[in-house]
Amino acid sequence: MEEGTMTNRSAISLLIYGMVQGVLFGVILLAVLYVPILKANAAIFIPLAVLLSIIVAIPLSWKIAPMLRARHQRRMARKRHLA
Repeated sequence: MEEGTMTNRSAISLLIYGMVQGVLFGVILLAVLYVPILKANAAIFIPLAVLLSIIVAIPLSWKIAPMLRARHQRRMARKRHLA
């Protein structure tokens, strides 16, 4: 593993965590509000949606971070090759 990889991955993960968590919360909230059984108990399921989105967003943003980094590295390599 090259030097600085974990630091970059951690920084990217922290940057995208809020966006990933927000999208997950929105998707789960829509499911709660559209499914009649869940909607009847929304006072219970909405806080659970918050907790679930917070927990699931951590590993998901960790998984997405290298993909974003690789995309940037491919773009920079193309620029160097063209120059």
